[in-house]
Amino acid sequence: MTKHYFEFSCPVKMVAGFRALEHISFELDTRGASRPLIVSDKGVVGAGLVDTVLAAIATGGGQVGPIFDDVPPDSSMEAVRAGAARYLDSGCDAIIAVGGGSVMDTAKALNILATEGGVDLRQFAGYNNLKRPLKPFIAIPTTAGTGSEVTAISVIKDREEGVKTFYCSPFLLPDVAVLDPRMTLKLPPMITAATAMDALTHAVEAYTCLARNPMSDAYAEAAVRRISQWLVPVLLRPDEAEGRLALAEAAAMAGIAFSNSPVGLVHALAHTIGAMYGVHHGAANSIFLPFVLEFNLPGSRQEIGALLLSLAGPEVYAATPASRRAEEAIDRIMALKDKAHELCGLPRTLAETGSVPREDLPRIARTALDDGTVVMNPVDVTYEGALRVLERAW
Repeated sequence: MTKHYFEFSCPVKMVAGFRALEHISFELDTRGASRPLIVSDKGVVGAGLVDTVLAAIATGGGQVGPIFDDVPPDSSMEAVRAGAARYLDSGCDAIIAVGGGSVMDTAKALNILATEGGVDLRQFAGYNNLKRPLKPFIAIPTTAGTGSEVTAISVIKDREEGVKTFYCSPFLLPDVAVLDPRMTLKLPPMITAATAMDALTHAVEAYTCLARNPMSDAYAEAAVRRISQWLVPVLLRPDEAEGRLALAEAAAMAGIAFSNSPVGLVHALAHTIGAMYGVHHGAANSIFLPFVLEFNLPGSRQEIGALLLSLAGPEVYAATPASRRAEEAIDRIMALKDKAHELCGLPRTLAETGSVPREDLPRIARTALDDGTVVMNPVDVTYEGALRVLERAW
């Protein structure tokens, strides 16, 4: 008998490619939906991306209901309630989210209220407190980083209580994720780099954490390979549609990986400086990733070394002594950070963010220890260890 055991799930249908948006009408029809609420934000609407989606749906003979675009950068209870009211008052029967992580989080939580009839959202907070499927839900990401289109989590700020509430249930998963390069062609270089490094971090931490498994490893490796191959070309040629699609695919793959094999210390530190100083999550992950990998070498040298194959290709991997592959993998990630900084100014260190005081590093270290993601880190995280990583990242 073996002690090997894991669980893996990815029920989201992926529709990806250069005309993926035109398939939305079919996906709605097969689910008996004819009046979806479009959930987005004003920036995405202003960029014309919702119009692109509407035109694609019309091409397929479909129709939509109203557009709800009052989603703030950090999703809130107020936005969820307002969106659910629009859904219920307008007689909608499905939801299409067009946007980044905040839009996805809002749409997932909104779907709870749309299905349950506008009750208090808080009663569904936590893990697995939903007991039945929700309304049909299609997710169309406009960034290539968070992987929210394939994750079962929604994070909503509750200003009345002064906390962020977490919702986690397989019923929150979208029915369909639509990946179309037209949705990310207009992303600014800085956001392109930050979100790609966010996805890279998801994949690398999933591959090296304590809950890794063969299925999540396969998705993580594929994500790392695509990001390593395409991030710099896309930064050099922002209208590179093939590369944009590859990065979107990588973000989804990384999302699937870390949904089944959770992240670790990188995210604990990134969550902390994001909450305390407003540092972009992808930029924060990018800053910490190589330094946390150095910290984790005693517990995951073999796994980090194996990633060199995806980061640099078979020739470099074969030419690198096995005893040096982990360090070379970290160096490759560091070089990717340096190139992104050169091309778009993505910060490489905490000092370069301009918002994290060095004297606050001890407080950051103490706060990060309370983040649940440290549980799956391959090396036990102490205050001294966290502070050491922060000093390296400064």
